[in-house]
Amino acid sequence: MTGQEPGAEALPTPEDNRRQLLYWRLLARLFDPEEQATLESGSLAVVEDIGLPSALLDPQASVDSIVQRHPELAAEFDGLMAPAEPTPEPEPEPESDADSASAGAGDGGRDRAAEVRRAALVSKVLLNVFSTGSGTVTAGQLSRWQSDAGWLERSLGCKPGELRGARAGGIGPELGAIEADLVKRMRLREVLADPRLAARLTPSMSLIEQLLRDKSNLSGVALANAKALIRRFVDEVAEVLRTQVEKATVGALDRSIPPKRVFRNLDLDRTIWKNLTNWSPEEERLYVDRLYYRHTARKTTPQRLIVVVDQSGSMVDSMVNCTILASIFAGLPKVDVHLIAYDTQALDLTPWVHDPFETLLRTNLGGGTDGTVAMALAQPKIAEPRNTVVVWISDFYEWQTEPLFESMAAVHRSGAKFIPVGSVTSSGRASVNPWFRERFKDLGTPVLSGHISKLVHELKTFLT
Repeated sequence: MTGQEPGAEALPTPEDNRRQLLYWRLLARLFDPEEQATLESGSLAVVEDIGLPSALLDPQASVDSIVQRHPELAAEFDGLMAPAEPTPEPEPEPESDADSASAGAGDGGRDRAAEVRRAALVSKVLLNVFSTGSGTVTAGQLSRWQSDAGWLERSLGCKPGELRGARAGGIGPELGAIEADLVKRMRLREVLADPRLAARLTPSMSLIEQLLRDKSNLSGVALANAKALIRRFVDEVAEVLRTQVEKATVGALDRSIPPKRVFRNLDLDRTIWKNLTNWSPEEERLYVDRLYYRHTARKTTPQRLIVVVDQSGSMVDSMVNCTILASIFAGLPKVDVHLIAYDTQALDLTPWVHDPFETLLRTNLGGGTDGTVAMALAQPKIAEPRNTVVVWISDFYEWQTEPLFESMAAVHRSGAKFIPVGSVTSSGRASVNPWFRERFKDLGTPVLSGHISKLVHELKTFLT
């Protein structure tokens, strides 16, 4: 016989068993920090047998340190898990059945051996990045993780830092969440005091929250590095939000303003239609008595936007997003923006509304919530209710529920547009006090979904 019987199941080869052993060890280490002696000893035998360094199985060894000792492995880590590009298959040459079976077995053996080697390298990268343990993290451990995450990105065919900087898609958010957790578990001030380590941090909402909470304890180099990270994140989010706002309509045409008489505004269709009575059949010529132009001026009624945002610990994502959003709307013509932040006290941030970076530095995250103190600041700002929109962003878990809701209902009855928002996040997830949710619904002002795009749409509709 030259092969196995048709329909018979292929028996696993020694290489298949080796590859499975390495992946079983990977899964065991990911879900259980305790070593499984049998898997560890078996994996060590496999790694040494295929000519790879035993340090691949050492959880304390970084990929960098392994590559420094074994430079030839760098090329193998690069693109290790990147999708393979299809290659054209060469034309098959006629051969005997025996030759074919022999060649197939040889190629299959080489492929399986390569898969065992690949499994060992893949396991190293994945374990170093996704198995981060628990407890306090040192600056050195964070630095090592960042280096290993860079190797993971390289193995996926990306540049180091490329995936962690992504706001959506792929494993970028997961990598960002792991890094944020490591930052939360470590002495952040130690990292910020080292410009080299601070420069390698990837700005994320979790990191910004930590920086805003700890900013009063920072000084010198650490404070400067913290501000640089906050500004980087603010600029990234602002760029995304500004694109959404710029898609806004710019108001109805204002026909009280004469159209500008320039060629680009010439309305050819209307001009021809209005002058058809001047058509000369004999000359086959249209004589134009008057040119008609399109109106391009838009009505821009001055509007006031009052943004009140809960800055308690549960609302940090909203605080950052709304601060940036308010600054963007403040840049629109004839929009007067006011920004109020509150927890148990209220802070009028209007003087800094054009600079979200400076605004965030003046916030004080944490504490309880008492919206009545914010309403006391907001109500006097409603001078012309019909031209005013009040956006209140909170989870509405308030200390004084009845008095606050009554004051909100009074704002709504005055003619101002009142928009309650559960939160303003990138994910859209929001938890809202059911008591407030039902009463806002009865009032005719249901709580908006937490996704920021819906708030942008509502504000564009009212302000333009």
